[in-house]
Amino acid sequence: MPAVTDAAAPRTTLSLQARIALAIGAVVAIGGILVLIAALAYGRHAAREAFDRLLVGAASDIAESITIRDGVPIVDMPVSAFELLALAPRDRIDYRVVGRGGETLTGSDSTPRPDDALPISFYGGTFGAEPARYVAVVRRFAERGYTGPVEVIVGHTLHARRALAFDIAQNAVVVLGAAGVVIAVFAWLAVLSALRPLGRIGDALARRTPADLTPLAEPAPREVAALRDALNDFIARLQRQLNANRDLIADTAHQLRTPLAAIRVQLDAVKHEDDPAQQAALLDRARDRLVALSRLLDQLLSQGLVVHRGDAARKERLDLRDVALEIYEASELEIAASHHAITLDLPETEVAVTADRLSLTEAGKNLLGNGIRHGVPPIVFGVSGTPQEARLWVRDAGGGPDDAVLSRMGSRFLNGASAGAGGLGLAIAHAVATNHDGQLAPRRGDAGFEIAMVLPRETPP
Repeated sequence: MPAVTDAAAPRTTLSLQARIALAIGAVVAIGGILVLIAALAYGRHAAREAFDRLLVGAASDIAESITIRDGVPIVDMPVSAFELLALAPRDRIDYRVVGRGGETLTGSDSTPRPDDALPISFYGGTFGAEPARYVAVVRRFAERGYTGPVEVIVGHTLHARRALAFDIAQNAVVVLGAAGVVIAVFAWLAVLSALRPLGRIGDALARRTPADLTPLAEPAPREVAALRDALNDFIARLQRQLNANRDLIADTAHQLRTPLAAIRVQLDAVKHEDDPAQQAALLDRARDRLVALSRLLDQLLSQGLVVHRGDAARKERLDLRDVALEIYEASELEIAASHHAITLDLPETEVAVTADRLSLTEAGKNLLGNGIRHGVPPIVFGVSGTPQEARLWVRDAGGGPDDAVLSRMGSRFLNGASAGAGGLGLAIAHAVATNHDGQLAPRRGDAGFEIAMVLPRETPP
C-alpha cells in the first residue's frame, strides 16, 4: 500500500488566536508610530506657540519702553522683558533695536532682520553657530522731532523649545501607549471570549463516537452559528448517506438471498432429473429467475447511484428532450425484447431543467422499464412542459398499479417482490424527483395510465 505523502495531509496554518494577536500587534504598532509622529508634531507646535509668545511679550515690552528725546529714540531696556526671556534659562538671548534709517540703536549689529516689514514678523536665523528663532515688532512714532518706525528684534536659541516639545511628546506617548496596551488587552480578552464557542464545538466533536451523528446543539453567536449550522447540514447529509447505504445493503442481502437459493435448487434438480422435458422446464424457470435477478441488480445499482449523487452531484442546465432521447436509446434492447411499439413524443421547443443528468437518466430508465414490463400497449414515452414545470412521462393503455402501491411509491419492495412495479423502479424515480425539488405524479384517464416526473422549469436565459 503506498504511503500517504505530506501533500495529502491537511495543511495546518496559524491559529486564529495567533492571527488575531498579530493583527492587534500590527494595529497597535502602526497606531503607536502614527501617535508618536502626531505627538512630536503637536509638541513642536505647542512649544513654538509658547516661546513665540514669550518673544512677542519681550519685544513688545522693549518697544513700549522707547521714548523720543530731542528727536532721538531712547531705549530703556525694561526688566520685565528679561524676566520673560529668562523663562528659557538654557537659551542664549539676542536682541537689536533699529531706527528708521536702519541704524542699530542698541543690541548686536549681527542680529538678522526680517525680509517683510510687518507689524509682527517671526523668522528663523542663527545666533553664532546655533539655530535661533526671532521676532520683529515695529512701533511707529509721529512726533515733532521724530516720525517713522522703530524695529525691535528679539531672539533666542532653541534648546528650551526642543526640550518642551520632547517633554510634551513623551508625555503624550506614555499616556496613549498605556491606553493602547489597555485597549489591546481588552481586545484580546474580547477575541478569546468570541472564539470560545469554536473551542466548545471542537470539544463536542472530539468527544463524539463515530456512530453519533446527531446535530450539534452548542450555543454560539451568529457568526459562529453559521459554521455550526453548516456542520449540522453536513452531518445531516452524511446521516442520509449512511442510512441509505445501510438500507441498500440490507435490501440487497435480503432480496438476493431468495432468488439465488431458488436458482441453486432448480439447477440441483436439473442435475438429478432424467426427463429431458422436465430438465428444459427447470432450466427455463432458472433462466427466468436469472433475468429477474439481473433486473433487480440493475435496479439496486441504480438506487445506490441515485443515493450517492443525491447530495453530492453538481446540477447543470439540461434540455429534457435530450435526456429522453438518451433514455430511449439506452432501453432499445429491452424495447426490442418486449416486442412492444414504443412511441417517442417530444415537443419542438426546448424544455430546460436544472438537474443531474445521470440521476435523471436512471430514473427515466426505470419509469420506461416499468411501462415496458407492466404496461398495456400502445406505450408512449415523452416530454412536455408549462412555463412553471417540466414533465418526463410514460403513458400506456392500462389501468396502472393499485392505489395502495401508488400511495407508497416512495418506498422500496412494497409488495415483497424482487422486481417490478412494486420493487425499486418507482422508489428510484420518486427519490430523484424529490432530490430535484419535484415530484412523481401518477394520473389515470380515458387514454390509460400516465406517470410523470414533474420538475421545476428552468427560466430561459
